[in-house]
Amino acid sequence: MAYRNGTYVAFDGNGTTNPTKSDMKYFGLLRSWNTSNKTDFTFSDSHKKTYQVRDTSLKRTLQLRLLERMRNSKNMLLIISEDTNWDRGMLNFEIEKAIDFYEIPIIVAYTGYEYLINPQTLSDKWPKALHERINNNTAKCIHIPFRQKCITAAISQFSVNNKDDQLTSPLHYYSEEAYKQWGYIDKF
Repeated sequence: MAYRNGTYVAFDGNGTTNPTKSDMKYFGLLRSWNTSNKTDFTFSDSHKKTYQVRDTSLKRTLQLRLLERMRNSKNMLLIISEDTNWDRGMLNFEIEKAIDFYEIPIIVAYTGYEYLINPQTLSDKWPKALHERINNNTAKCIHIPFRQKCITAAISQFSVNNKDDQLTSPLHYYSEEAYKQWGYIDKF
């Protein structure tokens, strides 16, 4: 079995190849943080570990490549935005395989939030596969805002390789104190 050290990033492509019109822009932001000398953000991008897939690739070819990337991943960072669709494209396939087959912990990162302490209130944003797996209690998730410090903490903390600090339910979240330490909530 392969050593699982990558972070698999999933997002809704919004049915377009234009990154400015899809959640791909957030994936691009992650990659720019990762290569910047001005941040402490680092992650091992599972998508860089296999051959690239072209927009003209067959669906089965794309699925096989995604499964190969997932097989080498320690966790999944799932980006949820206002534009994330309930049931479009490959996103539900990715979520289903990550949870049901590879048992990867899911870091659900929501764009547009400074902090998040009640993930259930965001259930209307969840794609179909995530919604089903949260409701049947098979998903192991932590819900966070799409913020650099939160993502860094979650990627380093939750993984298939870390047996000491496992997610045990679908609705984990960081405490208000953690957000204060990161500077996302003012300290009183």
